[in-house]
Amino acid sequence: MHPPPAPLSPTPSTSPSDNDDDNDVTLCTDCSPASTSTAAARTSPSSLDTLAQNENRYPEGLAWQFNVPKKVLRKSPEFKKFHSFLVFETEVGNVSRQEAVSMLPPLFLDVLPHHKVLDMCAAPGSKTAQLLEALHLADEPTTSSIPPGLLIANDSDYKRTHLLIHQSARLPSPALMVTNVDASIFPVLRLPAGQGSKMEPLLFDRILCDVPCSGDGTIRKNVGIWKYWNPMDGNGLHGLQLRILQRAMRMLHSDGRLVYSTCSLNPVENEAVIAEALRTIPGFELVDVSTSLPTLQRCPGMTAWVPTTDRNLMFHDTYEAYIASIPEAKRKEAKMGKSHWPPPAEEVKGLHLDRCMRIYPHLQDTGGFFVAVLQRKSAGKAASASPSSAVKRTADELPDVEESEAKKAKLEADVVASKDEPMDQDTPAETPTEATPAPEAAPKGDGNVKGKGKERQDGDSRFKENPYTYIPSDDVIVQSCVRQLSLKPTFPAANVLVRNPSGEPSRSLYLTNDLVHAVLDANDFKKMRLMTAGTKIFTKQDSGFGRANKNAAAAKEGEEKVEKEAVESQWRLLSEGLPVVLPYVEPASIIEAELASGALRTLVEGYYPLTSTFAEVFRVLVEVKSLGSHVVRFKTGTGDGASLTHDLVLPIWKSQHSVSLMIDKKAKSAMSLRVFGEDLTVAGREAAAKQKKPTASGVSAANTPAVASGASGAAIPAAASGASAVSTPAPVAVAGEAGA
Repeated sequence: MHPPPAPLSPTPSTSPSDNDDDNDVTLCTDCSPASTSTAAARTSPSSLDTLAQNENRYPEGLAWQFNVPKKVLRKSPEFKKFHSFLVFETEVGNVSRQEAVSMLPPLFLDVLPHHKVLDMCAAPGSKTAQLLEALHLADEPTTSSIPPGLLIANDSDYKRTHLLIHQSARLPSPALMVTNVDASIFPVLRLPAGQGSKMEPLLFDRILCDVPCSGDGTIRKNVGIWKYWNPMDGNGLHGLQLRILQRAMRMLHSDGRLVYSTCSLNPVENEAVIAEALRTIPGFELVDVSTSLPTLQRCPGMTAWVPTTDRNLMFHDTYEAYIASIPEAKRKEAKMGKSHWPPPAEEVKGLHLDRCMRIYPHLQDTGGFFVAVLQRKSAGKAASASPSSAVKRTADELPDVEESEAKKAKLEADVVASKDEPMDQDTPAETPTEATPAPEAAPKGDGNVKGKGKERQDGDSRFKENPYTYIPSDDVIVQSCVRQLSLKPTFPAANVLVRNPSGEPSRSLYLTNDLVHAVLDANDFKKMRLMTAGTKIFTKQDSGFGRANKNAAAAKEGEEKVEKEAVESQWRLLSEGLPVVLPYVEPASIIEAELASGALRTLVEGYYPLTSTFAEVFRVLVEVKSLGSHVVRFKTGTGDGASLTHDLVLPIWKSQHSVSLMIDKKAKSAMSLRVFGEDLTVAGREAAAKQKKPTASGVSAANTPAVASGASGAAIPAAASGASAVSTPAPVAVAGEAGA
């Protein structure tokens, strides 16, 4: 289809002869987050740090690659502890498992906390997590944890948006919105233009277009590609990819940056799309990023190629030759457009297509990938956010080839990481038959889209998600939460919202930043098909504790105070909301505790430990507090068989006779493993007991995940949170984010 790259020395570790027992694994080595040469897989390591390699391409050394094939990591007893460690840490958000090259596009975006960012094809959410990290990068525990910027994560597939929400929930952010629209026709959002009532289009500082693609660059880990690939896959997606890129360019602010990426090596999906977009929308240029990420080995973009025009590998050097080969009566039904071919030679030089980046699998033991960085030139007035009719015609003239409609446009796994097998969320589906159809193309000029007319006409009416409604800052529920946690006057109570049309707090309270507030106020939530916004910070405690509080208070105080305490005791701080709320909590109201008190162990070991079971030093601190939600901080240090390298801040709930740690089971287990070196939770003990019965003596000890402290005898580098994984920095240690 196109000439191969210049010969380079292959990576010796990926030779098919390395594994005579399982050639499939050999073909797939590298790309999954926990994979490498088969030779390494045969090794029984004395310590895990001999196999964990730091990905120096990722900033601050926060990415690690664990050089063991996925099957071995999941099934081998030698790695069972580490696999369990990854499961827990991934679930609670401390680790993101992802293919190494898939981490590149967000890095080239260079996102800052004040930027307005759009991720156009965001599901399943691994790159969205990186963008959220960048937005929160400047956060400190002593300052506001709310960035001023905005991230809109969009995906056209309704089911995949729920996967996206699940992924992003591990990194709660008041700056996040998730939408469900076709990226090629993403709506124009508006914001107030200053103090007046005039509105202006929302233009983005950074846009990521990780577009649907054929996925042929994933041939090492997705063995189904070898059997089902055909050259028409890329041809059919070319038009959709071009429409998405053109739409993104229209929404980019002056001096803004856009990254276009695919996991394909097909120039029809890559350079051809870039060239046509640059030709049809002036004022943009490809950015030379050859000096960025200097350790990344890359090849320049292609400037010439000859696409194949059918399944039988028929080639035509020019578009004109292709059209001439079609009977005149059928030329209107041509499956390919002029943009599939490279521009004339005199135009190619000015486009600088060589500034695109091609990452080939044999260069650094990765998957195949394509990245292009575009920037809007600062000179002249920014183009309108609405696409011009000329540009729409250019894209719409490109038909979507029927052969590609049954393919999954973005060949990524749609499965949420399970507790047994956390998956690389950027992994293509194993066969095309398991994949979801590609997002539907933008409407043609005559408004008719085959088989989709009715769906498009009543799309908004079928959107059944509830709206978000901001509630007054002086709302009785909001103020009760402020009093209960002793929040400072700087707490942005005006940005608290609920998810129902009435605006009545019934179950959960959410928090956004000012920019998200402005976007939600100025735009119809159905038009942008809003799936979620902001992050949950408080939830109603349906446990009867409110009634207990009311009865207890009635014996002492007047009815007015009874009602006040009853309201305040009904709402509690969520663990995912704690990093956001903590900077606003008065320090004097936080319960300060030491590991040596044994309180953390007691909280971890039981669901509702009685207050009387705590050591006196901790019990005294709790007894003076009112019933309801509180925050406890365990200070850095050692004691009670545990070790903390930084403060651990957790939400607790005080009832009449007990104190409960308010984090979910998986987060509690992950925290216990890192702090104590074993799972002390009820669920952990029950699981250990079940595994111990049928096994020989000593085998059950291997079921405890290894931790950084080396409690299991396997030393893991302190930063090695996982294979090719990104440790997500958080402003505070919450819900198990303690160093061991």
